Amino acid sequence: MKKVVTFLLFASSLLSASAAVRGDVTGNNTVDIADVNEVINVMLGKATNPLADVTADGTVDIADVNMVINIMLGKDVPEPQLPTHYTVNGVEFDMVNVEGGSFIMGATEEQTSYALECEFPAHQVTLSSFQIGMTEVTQELWLAVMGTNPSRFTGDLQCPVEYVKWIDCQEFINKLNELTGAHFRLPTEAEWEFAARGGNQSNGYRYAGSNNLSQVAWYKSNSSSKTHPVGKKAPNELGIYDMSGNVWEWCNDWYAGVYPEEAQTDPAGPDSNEWDCKVYRGGGWEKEATFCRVSARANGSYNGFFSKYNFLGLRLAQ
Repeated sequence: MKKVVTFLLFASSLLSASAAVRGDVTGNNTVDIADVNEVINVMLGKATNPLADVTADGTVDIADVNMVINIMLGKDVPEPQLPTHYTVNGVEFDMVNVEGGSFIMGATEEQTSYALECEFPAHQVTLSSFQIGMTEVTQELWLAVMGTNPSRFTGDLQCPVEYVKWIDCQEFINKLNELTGAHFRLPTEAEWEFAARGGNQSNGYRYAGSNNLSQVAWYKSNSSSKTHPVGKKAPNELGIYDMSGNVWEWCNDWYAGVYPEEAQTDPAGPDSNEWDCKVYRGGGWEKEATFCRVSARANGSYNGFFSKYNFLGLRLAQ
């Protein structure tokens, strides 16, 4: 995580210093095919050049190639939205900006052969802009705010916190807001899925950032039956880590069973449900690939929002 934060701060200084020649990866004061080639070389590991991250999302990939080409062609391109950086009692974390937009939530085409009944019907959702954690909340951050570490997998404070009830998360968030003056909360289920899919930059992957789950997630086949430090796998299109795998993540919504058919705007889920169940998302270290899909859903069905497991943690939103 320290490496990611350092890179983002470096990227911020680069962007402010060279905004007039954005996309000029080679530094010759023009944007041309040489810049495209340089980005590709960085992608392939043949070169190291921080300016190759033209989209400023913390990784160099095909989105950066496309951005350079669009700049070459004189097309309007969005300015990069760098994460918001916070420090709490000496612990750093980042919130990623997610631009509002519309998407199809639930059992979309790339999900349907694996989707469960609760992922139907696929339906349109429109969301306002929001922020979401670049990583899951770490044990280090929880300890800095709460003074204790409830996790069952200890030994590395960069691993996600787990074994926390939904109501424990509310207490943590309230204290974090007091310390920062911010307005953190749990994401809604719709916000979580939109961010996991890559927001307006989505490439339509089955998992958060790839169709190859091992590239982006710790799950049953590669986790060695434990959590892992956050941010070690590849991020998704928005530069967000571990939205598939590692630990499941509490959402704010009450679980509603099947979805409504009609289009929705900024849905927050039902007011309650008969089981007192809250939703959690993303799959975890203990689950097979199908549970790590971006549309997969689960809920605290055994003990409602009092459930706590060594595979269940949280990610912040605001």
